[in-house]
Amino acid sequence: MCNRFEGWQRIARDMTVLIAGAGIAGLSLGLSLHQIGVPFRIFEAVREIKPLGVGINLQPHATRELIEMGLEGGLDKVGLRTEEVAYFSRHGKLIWSEPRGLGAGYQWPQFSIHRGGLQMLLLETLIARCGADVVQMGQAVTGWDKTAEGVSVHLEDRKTGHAHGTVEGDLLVAADGINSTLRAGLYPDEGPAHWGGTMMWRGVTKGPKFLTGRSMAMAGVKNCKFVIYPIGDTEEGGSLLNWIADLTMPEDYDWRKQDWNRPGQLEDFLPAFEDWAFDWLDVPQIIRAAEAIYEFPMVDRNPLPQWSFGPMTLLGDAAHAMYPIGSNGASQGILDARILAREIRAYRATPEALLAYEDARRKTVNALVLRNRGDGPDKVLDIVEQRAPDGFEDIEAVMPLAEREDLAAGYKKVAGMDIAALNARGPILET
Repeated sequence: MCNRFEGWQRIARDMTVLIAGAGIAGLSLGLSLHQIGVPFRIFEAVREIKPLGVGINLQPHATRELIEMGLEGGLDKVGLRTEEVAYFSRHGKLIWSEPRGLGAGYQWPQFSIHRGGLQMLLLETLIARCGADVVQMGQAVTGWDKTAEGVSVHLEDRKTGHAHGTVEGDLLVAADGINSTLRAGLYPDEGPAHWGGTMMWRGVTKGPKFLTGRSMAMAGVKNCKFVIYPIGDTEEGGSLLNWIADLTMPEDYDWRKQDWNRPGQLEDFLPAFEDWAFDWLDVPQIIRAAEAIYEFPMVDRNPLPQWSFGPMTLLGDAAHAMYPIGSNGASQGILDARILAREIRAYRATPEALLAYEDARRKTVNALVLRNRGDGPDKVLDIVEQRAPDGFEDIEAVMPLAEREDLAAGYKKVAGMDIAALNARGPILET
């Protein structure tokens, strides 16, 4: 259970929310419930959380929520404030750029950050505020039963298969990721994650600053794309660069036999980028200088018709895993957590709260999942390639500025990050 954090009003002492998974979404929910004084417990399958993963971006609509949890100083310690996003053709020519975060007119910054660094910040903050017992490690939630007063969850040590018994609470929130055990129990015929044909090779390289030194850049087209942005500064005055190389594979490529996080081989993807030495970035040099390279399939989950089942609901990737396009996966999980906490405060820990949360989120996020399958804001790369496959001298003659602006603005509206709307609305969770 979690004690009251000084300055925030406890509104309920008799209801407990059980959370499966201590990822970004689950920990954000814990911090949000703590803000409003609702007791909770988090059950995490791994025995020790380590700062694993690669770089991600947090958009201003999610950064706002983290700042309202009191985490701005921590974000500045483990991430960088993104100043610009820029799109380039496969020839290295600028298609479109725009300021981000405060420079774009938002009242909150955008952050480029290591996923593991963000998870550890959330975990350490939660433990500091609530005590170490609030997160139970090595206990996977394998199933649940509806009870007269709420829900009973089944716990197991995933490594040994040893059962840890059951725990009862008012609600169960499944925040157990893209391969959610609890989602699979609700939709047993769903099968594996949806693969759209793209493999990603990801790495981190110590290299020189490029563009503004706080830029996020995308180059190429959907079937051959390179994404790069800094997630830290180096002592030598350069940047710690997170990068992703995407390649569309043949239809018969058997990705399901690949490990989810296996070491990548240069010969599998570097030849496609060998001549991408631009005046603003030497892509093959960045790839070769990586500390390590890992290979992942780009996967998501099909949108669901229902998230909430009585006293149980889905959250974050368990509800709406999406392609890492438009920098919205983690951000949407954070928004889920805040809205769910808001509805729990309004309806208490009841199934009505879960239905209100789902009503506020499911259709919106399902639309974003499909938008990302269509390449989201990166669609600008494909449009320019189709119109000017041999390159261009004047981007205005290929894709006028107004059209580029409309495409970028359209994605922001779907993702809930329209500048004027975000700045104008009140807090999701007033404290």
